[in-house]
Order: sequence, then C-alpha cells, then structure tokens
Amino acid sequence: MSFLAARRLTPEWLDALPSTDERAIGSRRDLVRLNWIMRHDAIVADALRAGAREPPRTLLELGAGDGSFMLRVACRLAPIWPGVTVTLLDRQDIVNEATRAGFVGLGWLVETKTADVFDALSPAAPQPYDAITANLFLHHFEGAALRSLLAGVASRTKLFVAAEPCRAALAWTASRMIGAIGCNDVSRHDARVSVEAGFKDRELSGVWPVEPAWRLSERRAGPFTHVFSARREVA
Repeated sequence: MSFLAARRLTPEWLDALPSTDERAIGSRRDLVRLNWIMRHDAIVADALRAGAREPPRTLLELGAGDGSFMLRVACRLAPIWPGVTVTLLDRQDIVNEATRAGFVGLGWLVETKTADVFDALSPAAPQPYDAITANLFLHHFEGAALRSLLAGVASRTKLFVAAEPCRAALAWTASRMIGAIGCNDVSRHDARVSVEAGFKDRELSGVWPVEPAWRLSERRAGPFTHVFSARREVA
C-alpha cells in the first residue's frame, strides 16, 4: 500500500466532539476494547519496567483521556512499584470517581491536570517526572509540533514510553474491520486515520532531541503497535 509510505494526518472526529456527546462516549468505550485487543496496557507496562532502573515516584501520562488506560497499566505495575503519584494530563478532565478510587485501591496517588500539552511542557512549567508515557497520542502531531513536544518531554524526564499505531498494511486493513466488533462511526473513522498517521521504522528516533545521553529503542509490538522508548543514561 504505497499511500502508507509517508505519514498522513487527518483530524480525528473524537477530538472535535464534546466529552458528553453520546458518540464520543461510545467511541471511548470502543477505545477500551481496542486497547485490550492490542494489549497496549501490557506493552506500555513492560516497556516502563524494562526502562526504569528503580521504581519511579512520579509518572505523567500525556493525553490521558478518562484515565482508564493508565489504571490498567497501574494494575500491572503497582505490585512492584508502590506509592507512585500519577498525573493524568488532558485538555479536559473526564476522569470519574470510580477510576480515581481504582488508583487509590492500588496504593497510587492520582492527580488530574487540565491543560494543552504544549503549555504543560513549556519552559514556564518545568515540573520534572521520573517517567512520562503516551498511548495513541503522538500520531496527532507532525513536523515542528512533534519535535517541540518530544523536546519538552526530554527536558522533564529520564524515561519516556509511547505506544502508537503501526503504519502498516495489516494494521490499516484491520482498522477497516472494527465495525464487526460493534465500534461506532467515530471509532471506525478514527481507527483508519490513526493508522495512516502512525509510525514505522525509526521515525520517532529521528525527531527525538539529538543528545548522546539518551538510549533510544523503537520497534513493532504485535501486528498493530509501534513502540518507542527513550532512557537517559547519564545525569
């Protein structure tokens, strides 16, 4: 599929819908199922565990949405990483009380931060985190915006892990079939354009800040997922 040779960004419908819109609510439910099918919670948890030299005390998730994805990651990590303070960053706070209680039950503290990601990572907000994660988030950006985002991440953490759509024929074909498991029109549209905006090879390594202190890893995980991690090797 030659049209997948280069990234192509198309606005996703979910981003334009109010959080209370019924189609948006349905699409967020679809995302929970799709993340489960792709095993993104296990992929992110494994990459964090592999990259951390010691249990982190603070963790930031970019584009956290309703927080349910990070809660599933926390379920995998809490037995070996106790007492983490996790910050869920998004442009709107839609984290419900049940999700907050889930973190508390694991012994984690949870905070929500409502802000644009570029404001949160700007030099005016220099708060550091032991680890930063992103799930199905980086593919919304390209060019200078993506470089700026990753530079902001690199200036605030020593470990970054991202799970993104893999821009490949199998993933694109699968994205056209998710209606068969009941995904709504928003999810069907967004799944296709997400793959078209996804990553392959070492595309994210190529836009990460060029510094010898960083050890970068970029690989395919399963048929649908592209994983990027960056670990600072020296202080």
